[in-house]
Amino acid sequence: MKYIIRILFIAIVILVSIGYYYKNTGDHVFGDKLVGVGILAASFILMPIFIYHRWKDRKVKDYMLTEENLKKMRDFNQEKETKNKKN
Repeated sequence: MKYIIRILFIAIVILVSIGYYYKNTGDHVFGDKLVGVGILAASFILMPIFIYHRWKDRKVKDYMLTEENLKKMRDFNQEKETKNKKN
């Protein structure tokens, strides 16, 4: 999966770069189309694949503010404060 993401990223960067090259050489319409296709591909293809890849094995419950997680945070902060007071 990570190789697909890297290949897509490199392809999109190349596509946008070629689009800006065409814009600078005088063919503004074709350059704008290439840049637009590159940005759309980055938004609607690359980003969802990247987000899925990064979150596929994680539990959403670990990132929610439940009573259990709030209690863990309070306990952690209290332990941290007591260590700071001892030093």
